[in-house]
Amino acid sequence: MTAPTTSNVHPFDRRLLARMTGALGDTQTIGKICGDLGHIFSEFLPDILKSETGLDIAIAYAGFEVGLGSELVTDLGTAVALSDTSLRNWAADFTLSCDSPVIITLMETLLGAPPSSIEEPKPRALSPIELDAATMIFEKFADVLRSAVNAPGGFEPLVGRPYNASNRPAPDPEVEDYYAACINVTVGLGPVLSTFSVIVPQKTLLKTTVVFPKGVGQNKKAKTDWNEQLEHQVRRSAVTLEARIKLESLTLDTISRLQPGDVIPFHDAQDVRVEVNANGRDLYICEFGRSGAKYTVRIKDTHGSENDILHHIMG
Repeated sequence: MTAPTTSNVHPFDRRLLARMTGALGDTQTIGKICGDLGHIFSEFLPDILKSETGLDIAIAYAGFEVGLGSELVTDLGTAVALSDTSLRNWAADFTLSCDSPVIITLMETLLGAPPSSIEEPKPRALSPIELDAATMIFEKFADVLRSAVNAPGGFEPLVGRPYNASNRPAPDPEVEDYYAACINVTVGLGPVLSTFSVIVPQKTLLKTTVVFPKGVGQNKKAKTDWNEQLEHQVRRSAVTLEARIKLESLTLDTISRLQPGDVIPFHDAQDVRVEVNANGRDLYICEFGRSGAKYTVRIKDTHGSENDILHHIMG
């Protein structure tokens, strides 16, 4: 037997090794599994979303792609929301993705925007509040996926908080990439047509038995109304407040000659009026003050009710 040397030792073909170990399948087999899952999404999700939002949201299978996991995620672009998700006894790590326009449109619609006034928004990074709302979209997809695959134990999917694709960390060069499939479905709401994707390791799909669930969601505990969930998510979101104080009027000539160290008095002589706003919307009328070493404002009046303020912030 010939002893190994630098001239007769060659690296094992990666794709061949993946096929031998069940981490890479043929296109026909992977396509059949992706198609079955895609059709389950299109069969069950419209009714689920309709019952919880009152909106007609169209779902349709839109094909699949195969490749390395990191490349499939990168190919989704930067104007998408991502969620790192796991389902015990099925897949320890897979990725959910949704284009931003449908999430923006869903927020506008649920907050009362007339359908006739909605125009298709341009793809962009989502705000923290929009990402909070996106959580529920990802959860609905994950729930249907859980009901359609063989994941023993009845465990719930763990859906990570959505984040903008531009904030996704770069892949660890020390961790070998995996062969994956990207299952695409279109999500239509009014004039907006976006894509929702599920990126799953092929190793997981090749061990998956797909079963059309009967009455998805019937055996679950009753869930809170969608609008209440949305409001709950928004209430937990951090909001940046800004305070505006009116100063004494000065002539343009005086303003042009101001130098560091010059003082401009407040407009009010005693209780200094302050307007507090968030996202460009006035929320409170306050008075300026001080508590210990910190400057403060004391709320004297509000611009509307609690619900009005929530809608102002989200609008």
